[in-house]
Amino acid sequence: MPAILRSGPYRFYFYSHEPNEPPHVHVDRDKASRKVWLSPVALASSLGFRASELREVKRLVSSNKAILLKALEEFDG
Repeated sequence: MPAILRSGPYRFYFYSHEPNEPPHVHVDRDKASRKVWLSPVALASSLGFRASELREVKRLVSSNKAILLKALEEFDG
């Protein structure tokens, strides 16, 4: 799982084979984990993030959406 983006304590990455799901990114911080749909940007699942962090991660995904979608396209080939 290569990191696509790092911002502060957050690591953004993709899994190699998730063909039956909409475009999304996984985000980790320490033991907290979150999955975020990319189109539209929305919470898919979350474990261990505080509400303020959920808002910050959503803001980061929204502001980097084009980069993340391009990286996902290149990653999936």
